[in-house]
Amino acid sequence: QVQLVESGGGLVQAGGSLRLSCVASGRTFSNDPMGWFRQAPGKEREFVAVIPWSNGATYYANSVKGRFTISRDNAKDTVYLQMNSLKPEDTAVYYCAADGNYYSGSDYYPTYWGQGTQVTVSS
Repeated sequence: QVQLVESGGGLVQAGGSLRLSCVASGRTFSNDPMGWFRQAPGKEREFVAVIPWSNGATYYANSVKGRFTISRDNAKDTVYLQMNSLKPEDTAVYYCAADGNYYSGSDYYPTYWGQGTQVTVSS
């Protein structure tokens, strides 16, 4: 059974940083896309970042570009999201995602989802 477990969320002041982690179990995703999405209260889930393959290529939503960094460690079956210069509008539940169909840019349709971790940025 595939599981994605996120950790690292919490409460931080604007301008601060958090690092989210997502550990996969049940199968390996070393040759599959992995990414992050988020959902703010009253809004639809939106794409944040994806690392499609192991060659280091990454893609970001415009709203987080230059502030967030996605990375992966295939030996640990883990994907990370380093979030710097956080803003109150980054407040959301952040979801890890894996496998599925990736086309280009933010055009990513995952198969597997984590349970989410809350990130709250105070002003």
